[in-house]
Amino acid sequence: MDNLPIKQKHQITLLQSLIPMLVLIVLLGINVFVYKDEALKGTNQFILLLGGLVAIGVGLYNKVEYEDIIKKITKNVRETTRAIYILLLVGALSGTWLLSGVIPTMIYYGLQILEPHIFLPACVIICSIISLATGSSWTTSATVGIALVGIGNTMGIPIGMVGGAVISGAYFGDKLSPLSDTTNLASAMAGTDLFTHIRYMLLTTVPTYVLTLIIFIILSFNLDITTTIDITDTLNAISSTFHITPWLFLVPVLVIVSILKKLKPILALLLGTLLGAVFALFFQPDIVALVGGETTLTPISAYKGVMNAITTDIAILSPMESLNSLFEAGGMKSMLNTVWLIICAMFFGGAMEAIGALKKITASLLSIAKTTFGLFASTMSSCVIVNLTASEQYLSIVVPGKMFTKAYKERGLAPENLSRALEDSGTVTSVLIPWNTCGAYHSGVLGIDTFTYAPYAFFNIISPFVSLVYVALNIKIKRLLQPTKNTKRGL
Repeated sequence: MDNLPIKQKHQITLLQSLIPMLVLIVLLGINVFVYKDEALKGTNQFILLLGGLVAIGVGLYNKVEYEDIIKKITKNVRETTRAIYILLLVGALSGTWLLSGVIPTMIYYGLQILEPHIFLPACVIICSIISLATGSSWTTSATVGIALVGIGNTMGIPIGMVGGAVISGAYFGDKLSPLSDTTNLASAMAGTDLFTHIRYMLLTTVPTYVLTLIIFIILSFNLDITTTIDITDTLNAISSTFHITPWLFLVPVLVIVSILKKLKPILALLLGTLLGAVFALFFQPDIVALVGGETTLTPISAYKGVMNAITTDIAILSPMESLNSLFEAGGMKSMLNTVWLIICAMFFGGAMEAIGALKKITASLLSIAKTTFGLFASTMSSCVIVNLTASEQYLSIVVPGKMFTKAYKERGLAPENLSRALEDSGTVTSVLIPWNTCGAYHSGVLGIDTFTYAPYAFFNIISPFVSLVYVALNIKIKRLLQPTKNTKRGL
């Protein structure tokens, strides 16, 4: 079924190939305008199904067998099974890491990095730590980001600089954290495993991050900062809610070691989830009991507390209201919207592939992009264009990811090249666009106009260019041993 025979009376034209794409973009634009942030809860997914139906209609017009289209869609959905399991375990892990106090401990020690004379680079570092721990740039901005903007404003630092530092740090973690939905989505679309994708992204992300820090350090030297920063109340609120101890760092350390030892992603995430549950029982017994619906820890409340954290929404209240949204986790349930998005994207992508539309579009692009650099540039440009037109970060990964998968294989390029290109452009540029859901969200939460913080979101601006420099210089461009063969990857 890898090369399904497509029975067409005549070849699809480029215009016909673009019809489902144009319909999808228009409908998504309308949908995001109407639903804004709520579009991800299901309406965007349905729009992808509608786009797939339009593609099927174009295919039937060109005498493509309906059963061939359905078989291709089914094959595409089946190939995402591993990614779906990983997403569900990521949700489970985030729940037990909150319950055990691992995430609050990271935040507690991260905040203490803050020093007045290096406020801007400190903002980047703090937001990086928190977004790595939570896997969410949105959560980072809505919690610590708001606090840092308030502190920076009080100190007289230009608000755009503070916002840019917060965004830069937040998206560093959003790109690299195994808990991030975009990180999981990019690896799934490209057909590579999660940790291979993360390791490969480090090659471009770390230099970008270092450049970002250097720029903010230089800016800080030219700022007159005299106001002291008092984070005592925040630290007290965290320590009064959770038992904070360096021992909790053992959980992420053991998971990282297991990853370095080449443990399969699903097993590594399962290990992290179980370790979080065990540490929660030892270090946060009162919280486990409360999440389990009791006031004291018993075998029943312990079981319910851990299972609730793994599977569904939990919220742990702290004395400081601004921290409460940081101490929430959705468990496996929180990943269902992303799972739903992947399945619907596979419906659209499978239909487009079956009718020959993706092949026609990519062939047209590749006729212009005849070199490896041109292929990467076309991929990244497509991601930015989808961010600009469809106004949705996830779709800037899904649509180009599906369009270019075969092109990378045919050029003998490993799938992690594609997944990295998707993240180095699609993930990071979404927040720079005011009408994109990410740009609208962060602007609203931080209280800073997108065009005000965008010039200082150096990490987001630099990422695509660093990635293209690597390609231009042929640095760490991994190739397949057998370009046209499908390789099987274990769970």
